[in-house]
Amino acid sequence: MKIEIRVSEDMVSYIGEGAFPHTQAPKDAVLFAFFVTGQQGLPWVAYRDAPELDGLEDSQLVFLVRAEACQRVFARSRGPSANWHLPEALHRVALSITECEGQGEARKTLRLARSIELLCQLHAHLDADDLVAIDYDTDITAREIESIVRARQIIDQRWREKLTIPLLAREVGVNRDKLVRRFRELYGETIHAALSERRLDEARTLLLSSDLPVSSVAHRCSYMSNASFTRAFSRRFGLAPTALRHRVIAA
Repeated sequence: MKIEIRVSEDMVSYIGEGAFPHTQAPKDAVLFAFFVTGQQGLPWVAYRDAPELDGLEDSQLVFLVRAEACQRVFARSRGPSANWHLPEALHRVALSITECEGQGEARKTLRLARSIELLCQLHAHLDADDLVAIDYDTDITAREIESIVRARQIIDQRWREKLTIPLLAREVGVNRDKLVRRFRELYGETIHAALSERRLDEARTLLLSSDLPVSSVAHRCSYMSNASFTRAFSRRFGLAPTALRHRVIAA
């Protein structure tokens, strides 16, 4: 049976597989069901505009959130039911809830806090309109969508490696030209841009959270020279790596 955690007056989390506890779901709630290990091993999330729990016994994580709270906090009204592939960043947070460390009240508190984090991050992706729908209305086949999403997961997980388009195409089983074309259609950016963005976001985190020299940050994020790293970083964030650090120190 799923574990129930009351996150707040506006939100309840259900964790684990199996039946739901005999709890009356609020009639004005919306529902987010996370399938952490989804079809073909790809995680996904289902949104429902009504708190209907039937058929969700296999989901590992379910949020019931009052629609009024979503409107108040995220400025998002009810929308039509939808299913989306779960990006790697959201997948990690979902796993940190279902596979949470600790015991007793400490574990419950962690799960509560991470449920809020996951809900906030999910809405950030919804605002950015970068979630890929499973039933994407296009001439792209379902199998191609799964392959392109898998390519994005490889980028998110293995960005430190020397990833090339031919390598990605081989790993996901899609023709190189089709991979390039479909990736841009689904994500609105090139494979190179997605890889660069992932590396630069990590570089920014390292610059803000460590005292590593800029050259070490560049090397860790797969840049071969400080000059190329500084150019790419400046284009992405509007200021050089050293300027970012100085701004934080000054603040």
